[in-house]
Amino acid sequence: MKAAVVTFPGSNGDFDLREAVQWVGGEAHIVWHRERGGLKNYDAVLLPGGFSYGDYLRAGAIASLSPIMEDVVAFAKAGGPVLGICNGFQTLCEARLLPGALIRNEQLRFEGRDIRVRVERNDTVFTTDYRQAQVLAIPIAHGEGNYEADKATLERLEGDGRVVFRYVDARGEPTEESNPNGAWHNIAGIINEAGNVLGMMPHPERAMEQILGSTDGAALFTSLVSSLVESA
Repeated sequence: MKAAVVTFPGSNGDFDLREAVQWVGGEAHIVWHRERGGLKNYDAVLLPGGFSYGDYLRAGAIASLSPIMEDVVAFAKAGGPVLGICNGFQTLCEARLLPGALIRNEQLRFEGRDIRVRVERNDTVFTTDYRQAQVLAIPIAHGEGNYEADKATLERLEGDGRVVFRYVDARGEPTEESNPNGAWHNIAGIINEAGNVLGMMPHPERAMEQILGSTDGAALFTSLVSSLVESA
């Protein structure tokens, strides 16, 4: 797998994301947000966490208007796998590749800590190496991770099985206490209707080695590599 890691002014998870891909045997390259026309040479596109453009206007709003995003949208519409983590998730929503929006955390403070999420689907290109309902320990680091959408959108996401990760407690239950930001339905990650665009707030690229507290993020990247190899 050859992945493009798109970096914007203010990104801070781009090099971690590149290292995560390389850790599982893939190839990853940093691609500057002003570059155009080069994504056709990649198998996957990854949008990292951080604070693109200082989160001015709204988190991910200005990044969604960067020159490369036209290519990202075209790549996604052609069926290419796109992963947005944290600020990348926010950018995907602003670019309308995913529905809804990420707004200020309910408690109005930045949250940076380890949390638990449950794998709601293990049949996507990003989750095949997880078990259904597996509970993962993965860190978060965001001030605007509160996923919101209108009632019809939420019903459609739940009804179509497009919630991929959900905040839960140690027993695997989605409680109010286990929700770190107030996201509706404890939503931590969703996928598009076609199943090739995933946005998630937790940082799997920061859960690759036990010395960092967890290896639960690694299976997301091995899943992507394996899925692309099988489809080649």
